[in-house]
Amino acid sequence: MNKNILLFISVLTFTFVSCSSNNAKVNNDLKVYFDSSNVEGSFALLNNQLGKITVYNMKMDTLRVSPATSFKILNSLIGVQTGKITDENMIIKTDSSETKPLTLKEAFRKSSVPYFQAVAREIGKDTMRFWIDSIGYGNKNITGSVDSFWLNNKLKISPDEQLGFVSKLYFDQLPFQKYAQQMVRDVMLQEDNTLYKYSYATGAGLDEMGNPIGWVTGWIEENRHVYFFVTLLKSKDKNMDMTATGIKVTTGIMKSLGYFKGQK
Repeated sequence: MNKNILLFISVLTFTFVSCSSNNAKVNNDLKVYFDSSNVEGSFALLNNQLGKITVYNMKMDTLRVSPATSFKILNSLIGVQTGKITDENMIIKTDSSETKPLTLKEAFRKSSVPYFQAVAREIGKDTMRFWIDSIGYGNKNITGSVDSFWLNNKLKISPDEQLGFVSKLYFDQLPFQKYAQQMVRDVMLQEDNTLYKYSYATGAGLDEMGNPIGWVTGWIEENRHVYFFVTLLKSKDKNMDMTATGIKVTTGIMKSLGYFKGQK
């Protein structure tokens, strides 16, 4: 069967199975990884080859919250698509107190709010609305300033929806040019060795109550198989580093499930 047809069927299958708890295996043993970091949250993993989903905390997995700085994935895609970002080494000047101008790759790793706010201002609200509506990103609400709607709890998306979003990104199934999707996949790549490729984006912000939230979403590739994951964290500790905690929880869970050994 044609490879493109296989990819389309794979993504189409995910679109249907991800929205039904009947197709998900609940794993409450994963709670220990959240408890050990003093956070609550959810985790979901899609075995793309088998179309099977493992979920911890189904209620939170379908709860829409702010994407916070994980919105940099879509912000980057729109920026590249519209020519506001030319490559991963493009520097955008901001009005922030950052010690030096950042490239897209550096800004993505650091979740630089000023960088992506500058990108959003360059894109403009009408164009931003067009693309958010086109892909059906979360509740599609961009009320407020063009450079803050993903931070002010107007725009919201669920972990379940984030998982679908990154799976479509991986398979070039989003309505963007392939070079735009490839560039964003490239900046999401965090680890690349003979055993696996580990790609993800983090996100951090505040909910309506002013409490920290965190995101980690992406995929891991082993033996030419791809597995998509998403972690959402919530904490009442306003001093908690949600990015570091999110990576710790996610990586701990993935290791417990047998990943990073090149045996999947």
